[in-house]
Amino acid sequence: MTANTHASWFRGLGLGLFLHWGHASTRGWELSWQATGGVHLQEPALDPVPVRTYFDNAPSFRPERFDPTDWAEQAWQAGARYVVFTTKHHDGFAMFDTKLSDYSVTKTWGRDITGELVDAFRARGFRIGLYFSIVDWHHEDYPRLTDDAIAKPYRVGVYRRGTADQWAHYRRFMLGQLEEILTGYGDLDIVWLDGEFEHSPEEWDFAGIRELIRSHQPAALVNDRCVGHGDFTTPEQQLPVMAPDGPWEACMTMNSTWGHVPSDDTWKSPRALLHTLVETASMGGNLLLNVGPTAEGTFPPQAVQRLQALASWMERHGESIRGTQAGLNLWQFQGPSTRRVHPDGSSRLFLHLTMRPYEEITVRGIPVDRVRDVTLLATGEPLSWSTKAALQDIHAASTDPTGELRVTIPSAKLDDLCTVVAVDLNAEQ
Repeated sequence: MTANTHASWFRGLGLGLFLHWGHASTRGWELSWQATGGVHLQEPALDPVPVRTYFDNAPSFRPERFDPTDWAEQAWQAGARYVVFTTKHHDGFAMFDTKLSDYSVTKTWGRDITGELVDAFRARGFRIGLYFSIVDWHHEDYPRLTDDAIAKPYRVGVYRRGTADQWAHYRRFMLGQLEEILTGYGDLDIVWLDGEFEHSPEEWDFAGIRELIRSHQPAALVNDRCVGHGDFTTPEQQLPVMAPDGPWEACMTMNSTWGHVPSDDTWKSPRALLHTLVETASMGGNLLLNVGPTAEGTFPPQAVQRLQALASWMERHGESIRGTQAGLNLWQFQGPSTRRVHPDGSSRLFLHLTMRPYEEITVRGIPVDRVRDVTLLATGEPLSWSTKAALQDIHAASTDPTGELRVTIPSAKLDDLCTVVAVDLNAEQ
């Protein structure tokens, strides 16, 4: 990990929107991975399609209902404050205006989807991130993927190699496309690289890639898949057991696939997604939640339903996610918690009740004499509470004793998705 002095804004964003989209959506295929039948030992298993059939599908992509302003509004209402869009996935199909390849949406449909999306999300107030795969299975010098060149399902670490001249030519092409992205869409907040799993770090020359990004976008953060030169880490599909060092986000799908695959009915419930969000925030990270738009250019109804559920909850509880830091240790409170410290030294703890409590909850190891108020965050309604200082602090006549806070939780007041209790603490005197 590298230190980036511009990274402070990234901490505490809470929720981001990941968008995986490409011509595969017209057939209900997973983006790129349908051509390989998925990945060995990794869910979900996919029915492989011939590679040529996959590549030849590109001209069918004409998303006439594409409305990035609507997308931005849905995501903003759900609480997202940054977006990461797939300008090019491993299949090589450019969703941006490239002069270096005819395999692009501007050649097949005539519109620069990346440009339209960036303008709409930037206007709504989002931080802008662009995803770019350094792999390109369509490029002849990569060399181009064929059915006889890969195992189906794909095995990580097994890939086709060309000649040294082909590799040098491909890298010039890849860097050229990356430079188009870096120079064509205004100031970027995040450059989200992928594809590091094919070829070695030395072959990719990640130091050179990072320097290219820095030369055009000096303030942009780069993820850890720019191996050895990333500004934040990106655990995928599951939360880490412990919070990574430094800034981090968890990227996760709402079901099992990244693109729009109608046959994938493994949708996580709104409650499960929300609990993942609060657990991520409680460890000081962000959740980059994925939506795979349809071929027509709309969000799937299942995704809309989940974004709306998040929007309803965030309207009442967003204060406990955005602009917060990690809260208490699990020995202090048996659940996710976040914290906001005010300039005067006072603070507010947010206790997320992801499991239905009984009559009361207990918080341990906090300065009990500084507890000022305990309320339901959604309504501001005061809750009944009591404190008890630790015996050793009593015997020591401590002026700022720690101890236990007990809060009564009326069952009728519980939120269906996640109740949040706010604990206000005075500053230390």
